[in-house]
Parts: sequence; C-alpha cells; structure tokens
Amino acid sequence: MIEAWGADAIAEIDPEPFTDFATVRPQIKLDNDNHRSIVWPTVGVWSVSLPGTDVILVLGPEPALRWRTFSEQILSLCETFGVTMAISLGALLADVPHSRPVPLIGTATDESLIERFELQRSEYEGPTGIVGVLHDQLHRAGLATASLWAAIPGYASQVPSPKAASALVERACTMIGTPAPLQLLAASAAEYNARVAALIGDDDDMVEYLSRLEEIADDELATTEPVDPEGLVDEVEQFLRDQD
Repeated sequence: MIEAWGADAIAEIDPEPFTDFATVRPQIKLDNDNHRSIVWPTVGVWSVSLPGTDVILVLGPEPALRWRTFSEQILSLCETFGVTMAISLGALLADVPHSRPVPLIGTATDESLIERFELQRSEYEGPTGIVGVLHDQLHRAGLATASLWAAIPGYASQVPSPKAASALVERACTMIGTPAPLQLLAASAAEYNARVAALIGDDDDMVEYLSRLEEIADDELATTEPVDPEGLVDEVEQFLRDQD
C-alpha cells in the first residue's frame, strides 16, 4: 500500500524504548564505497491522499516493551492528523487450502462498523498482544476500530502469502472507501499457488490432506446459507491465547 500509493514518510517512532534487539536485530548495510551503517528496526509512518479519503499508514516490527507508551504515541499521531477510524491487518495459521479464496474475519467493537461492514463483535477474553492494547487505547479515545485477519494454511506457514495480503488490502480499502492497489500483488499471488503446490507435491499425505480441505472449502462456497464465521473466530482467539 505504501509503495503502490506513493505514500510520503512523515514520522518514525524511535525503536529504542520499545524493541528487544536480541529478538529483532538491527541490520548492517554496506554502501557503494563499502562503508558500513546500521539500519534500526523502526516503526515508520506514512501519509497519502486518495480518492475518497486520506490515509495514515503505520508499518514496523511489533514492540516488545512499554506497550502503553507505544500506543500513546500512535494515539498522538491519530489526534494530530484527525484520524476517525483505525484498521489493523494480520494473519493466522488455520486449516484452510491455499488453492481457494482466502477466508477473512473482521472484528470490531464499534456498532456502526459492525453493521456497515458485516463484522463480528469482538467477545474475546484472555491474553492479548500489542494489537489488543492498541485497539483498546484508540477505542477509549473515541476512534472507530476494526481488526482484519486473513486465514492462511498452516502447512505453508514458511511461504509468504501475497494472496492473503491482497485479500486484506482489498477489504481494508472497501472499508475506507478507496480503490485497492492490487496490481503489485497480482503476479505474486499466482506464483504463490505454484510455490505451495510444489512444496507439497511429493508428499502423498499432504496431497490427501489438501484434497480434504478443498472439499470442505468448496462445500462452504456452494451453500446457499451464509457461512457461520464462529469457527474462524475461535481460531483467531486461540491464536491470541497461544502468543507469548
């Protein structure tokens, strides 16, 4: 989204107070003259004006420390730029086939968002991460917040999924009211199916497992009744519980 929209960098959040550098390591880079420099794992902030809306984009490593302070910095940015709605994008591993459309689940606490975009009311109780803390901070400040999750196949967890990224971007852009920049992801999404198919092609057990998942997905797509998202919500909640 940052690249496709040509968004402008407007801020960085200093990683020093929030990052465990033993886990998220800085990188050494060499320039053309072989001079070394350190690139720190910084959370960046970009802005862009789009048809129908203005958008602030935040991207960077998950903070390991001082979550409340980090959330206050994000809230300060929202207040400075007059943000009215915040959407977080994420993914979780689930029993879904790579060869079918990516299942999405959207949760929110704001009644208007739930009704307008057919989201699920978040009733989760239990351990949470920075996403939960950040949403709580923004919600208490009066912002409408939603969280979108893409379900990706557990058997292909080591392969980045542009299909999931594309599904998340498309749904988020529908919510913010602007065309989705999917061109950069289209070719990669086609290659993704081929990569995962090659990964499991020689494993008869995995091929059989995939076939069963495809049958389940096809049955859900063929039904005339709306698919009940409770199972996917349960997987999101279990995913959150399993996090350290």
